[in-house]
Amino acid sequence: MAAIKTVAVNRKARHEYHVLENIEAGIELVGTEVKSIRMGNVNLKEAWAEVRGSEMYLLDMHISPYEKGNIFNRDPVRKRRLLLHKSEIRRLQQQVKTKGLTLVPLSLYLKGSLVKVELGLCKGKKLYDKRADAADRDARRTIDRAVKSGRAE
Repeated sequence: MAAIKTVAVNRKARHEYHVLENIEAGIELVGTEVKSIRMGNVNLKEAWAEVRGSEMYLLDMHISPYEKGNIFNRDPVRKRRLLLHKSEIRRLQQQVKTKGLTLVPLSLYLKGSLVKVELGLCKGKKLYDKRADAADRDARRTIDRAVKSGRAE
């Protein structure tokens, strides 16, 4: 089993969307991008995935240029191809098209020597869903605090 080291997590995605399904995908990168990712210089905050033709791309993921990369550095926000099977791409494309779902990267991690991205098939949350989640989180926090201190409220 290859060791998994999480490099970046998109916390905003879980706040903005209901995650219906998780998909692991490889990502096509250049050498200097991999070195920059290993150093943790990556941002998933505004990133999203899209099917174009028969391929899937990750857009708006920012990988800072590698400082020792000089001429080999690429555009930090270029589109990057995701490595999935054709059948998987077709299935996801159908779900995005028919159900109005979105493909959002949830995390970027190293699995052995490979860089993988965890995509989420997501449905957007409404404002009242976000408020309900915040209320649940606060309630859980107060319960945990009360249990930890050894008294019931």
